[in-house]
Amino acid sequence: MSAGSAALLAGLRKEMAAVADPTKAPAMQAYMKSSMPYHGVTLPQVTSICKRVFAASPVGCKAWRTAVLEIWRGAKFREERYAAVFLLSAKPYADCLTLDMMPVLEEMIVTGAWWDHVDELSQVVGTLLRAHPKEMRPVMRAWSTDPNMWKRRVSIICQLRFKRDTDLRLLYANIEANTSDREFFIRKAIGWALRQYAWTDPQEVSRYVREHEAELSGLSRREALKNIDSSLSPPRARERKAAGASRRA
Repeated sequence: MSAGSAALLAGLRKEMAAVADPTKAPAMQAYMKSSMPYHGVTLPQVTSICKRVFAASPVGCKAWRTAVLEIWRGAKFREERYAAVFLLSAKPYADCLTLDMMPVLEEMIVTGAWWDHVDELSQVVGTLLRAHPKEMRPVMRAWSTDPNMWKRRVSIICQLRFKRDTDLRLLYANIEANTSDREFFIRKAIGWALRQYAWTDPQEVSRYVREHEAELSGLSRREALKNIDSSLSPPRARERKAAGASRRA
C-alpha cells in the first residue's frame, strides 16, 4: 500500500475507533450478512469522518485512484469500504472519474458482492454512462448477460437517477436479458428500475408491464406498479390488487 493511502486509512481507523460502539457492531454485521466485521459506526458518522479525513489530505487524480482501490482492498471493517466508496464519488474528484476507472469499479462490484456496496457503485457507473454513452452502452449490454449477478444488477439499476434522460432501449434490453432469472436481487432490480422511471412516465411503465406481464416476475411487476395510479395499471394487476383488498376487508 502506498504511503498516502496508508495514512488515509490510518486516519479513518483512528476517527472511527473514537466513535465506534462495539455493542452495535454484531447486529450491524448480522443485518448485512457480512463476513467482514463492523466498527459499530453509523453511516452519518462515517460520512462526517470521511469529509474531515479526505478534506485534510487532498490528492491528485492518480493518487485518488490509488487511494480508492487500496483503501477498498486494505479494509478490515465494512465501514472502511464505505469510506472507499465515499472517496470514489466525492465531488472534489468528479473530474477524476473517467472511463479508465471502470476496471476499479468492476473489481469493487465483484468483490463487494452485496447490495449496500453494489447499489452505491451502480450510481457511479451511471455517472460514466451519462458522460460517455457511446462507450458505456456496450459495456452495460455485456454486463446484462455476465455470469456475475451483481454486474447484471448494475446494468439494470445504473440509470435510476436519469429521469427523462433514461435510455429506454438500453434499460429494456438489460431487463429482458434477465426476466427468466429467479434471483431475488435481479427481480427486485427490474422492479426498482421500472418503478423509478414511473415517476417520470407512468403511462410508459404501465404499457411496458402490460406488454411483458407474462415474462416479468410477480415481484418485478409489483415493484414496477407500486406508485402508479390504479387506473393506469394493467387489468390483471388491478384484479389482483382488488382481490387482495377484498380478502383484507
